[in-house]
Amino acid sequence: MRVIAGSARRVSLKTLDGMNTRPTQDRIKETLFNMLQYDLADCTFLDLFAGSGGIGIEALSRGAKTAVFVEQNADAVQIVRENLKATRLEDRAVVMHTDALTALKRLEGKYRFDYIFMDPPYNHELERQMLEYLAGSTLIDKQSTIIIEASLETSFDYLESLGFVLEKNKTYKTNKHLFVYRGE
Repeated sequence: MRVIAGSARRVSLKTLDGMNTRPTQDRIKETLFNMLQYDLADCTFLDLFAGSGGIGIEALSRGAKTAVFVEQNADAVQIVRENLKATRLEDRAVVMHTDALTALKRLEGKYRFDYIFMDPPYNHELERQMLEYLAGSTLIDKQSTIIIEASLETSFDYLESLGFVLEKNKTYKTNKHLFVYRGE
């Protein structure tokens, strides 16, 4: 795994052994950031369920002003910190070692995110739990984009009932990215 573009381009990133964190493949990461590339400059980015931090680091490398990394696994948190140091991006990053819902509550009133990327463990409905919280949160506004990486089987038929609008659904061989924003 590596940083694809920007100030930390080509820097290799460490990952945890095994599939507990499922790092986003470079090919999928490149597709994702090709869709975001013109809107990343000076944005505030939240990497929820950060794993090794590859998505948030890519955002910082491409010009995000700040990225907050949230990860519950202590070993993964250490890898996020090492990856930030290796890319020399730690001065624009905040790393939180806690569960995602607790992090959202702690961040309330301190940040408003332009992008929230979440890649929770598949098929545990954690996406829904996060979206239920964000529906009434000041962490996002109508211009914020929430990007959810989920299994192909995960249903999001509840989005509208929470006040969210599905802007785009990009499907890959093994998973999908949904781009969601708060409706009127």
